[in-house]
Amino acid sequence: AYGAIAVTLILFLESFGAPLPGEALLIFAATLAGQGDMSFPVLIVAAWGGAILGDNLGFVIGRIVGRDLLVRYSAKFGLDDGRLKRIEGLFARYGTFAVFAARFVTVLRQLNGLVAGTLRMDWRRFLLANALGGALWVVGWSIMGFYLGHNLSGIVAILHDISYAGAVLAGLVLALTVAYVLRHLRLSR
Repeated sequence: AYGAIAVTLILFLESFGAPLPGEALLIFAATLAGQGDMSFPVLIVAAWGGAILGDNLGFVIGRIVGRDLLVRYSAKFGLDDGRLKRIEGLFARYGTFAVFAARFVTVLRQLNGLVAGTLRMDWRRFLLANALGGALWVVGWSIMGFYLGHNLSGIVAILHDISYAGAVLAGLVLALTVAYVLRHLRLSR
């Protein structure tokens, strides 16, 4: 009954900086949606809203107190004024992409808003990159979970039919295929 609210709250806290399992939550909730226990469109909106609101709160806090704290304690992290200026310059140049991409990396996702606010990123650029990255992140994980939930009984039946040995063999073939493709991609660069 409170699934969408729980998803919103947990992703809000994770995006604000709490070490919570966002991907696992999305997969679980979307699996429930795939089984008909939760509305999939409501899940998407709730997850996206929680993620964006949490990052924006982090941004505001970073903007208000982050710079002062960074300057005060920068020596403890080996940041002199020159290094800090270089970091700010890099963030000014690549910040939009960094905010978008950070959504897909666990620790960066939690610190995304705080860092962008601290480094004085333009809020409109932050909001756009954060909203787009958040939408892609939410939809991607949710579709995987929805598909899993929608086909769970079939997947269980197939795994039961092929037995444990067959599952191990299938996993080995899949792992070798992924390794081959990754190696081939690396060599083609």
